[in-house]
Amino acid sequence: MTRLLGLALLLGLLPFGVTSSAYAEVPAVQADRPSAVVERRVIGTSVAGRPIRAWRLGEPGKRRVVLISTMHGNEPHTRQILTSLRDGRPIRGIDLWVIPAYNPDGLARHSRRNARGVDLNRNYPYDWAELDGNYESGPRPGSEPETRAVMRFLKRIDPQRLISFHQPLNGVDTDTKDSRFARRLARALRLPRTRLDCGGLCHGTMTGWFNARFEGAALTVEYAAHPSRRRMTIEAPRQLLAVLGARRKAASAG
Repeated sequence: MTRLLGLALLLGLLPFGVTSSAYAEVPAVQADRPSAVVERRVIGTSVAGRPIRAWRLGEPGKRRVVLISTMHGNEPHTRQILTSLRDGRPIRGIDLWVIPAYNPDGLARHSRRNARGVDLNRNYPYDWAELDGNYESGPRPGSEPETRAVMRFLKRIDPQRLISFHQPLNGVDTDTKDSRFARRLARALRLPRTRLDCGGLCHGTMTGWFNARFEGAALTVEYAAHPSRRRMTIEAPRQLLAVLGARRKAASAG
């Protein structure tokens, strides 16, 4: 029964979170599994019913890290960092989760916002404000299914580090909860240090919500509008693993 439920959730045929036990009982799907993947979950569905998928890499029991990309559908390049980590050799040294496409509806439409026109990075229940236009914050905090799915997921995983990848401002926000790590990350990724304060105060952001509610630390990484494929698929994954104290398992001798 749990195998059938897991398949149904993976295909997006059932809404995520029907019961709390359903989430815990869904096993990892083994067919065609990339070598780095130790578990995969559908953590929720978008407004249009597309699945939001998370992959677990690395070593369960080690330091928990979550990487998230494509919260804005018109910022698609950084998901290549996460899919490259997922599709490569096994990772050692951290317990790593990746969500390459947080906003699958926006990605399909090449839109910053979700299918209801809400900016998901203004929809979190921390310093939320009623915003319109490009930064439409939704009718209320946490109104969007994508927001609620990621909130549930982060509460369950409770990572020590959360890194949110965006474009195109080209820098690492060092005015954050763990500024020392942020500076190290900027050096490792060869990005400028910056202050991403939305011109004063950022309302309803995921990192703001996480930093206020959890012991772990969240920060934002911004790449430029058109980073090279090599940078996204080779350089940035290596740099991330190094600064996080992780490594790839050595290839087996043939």
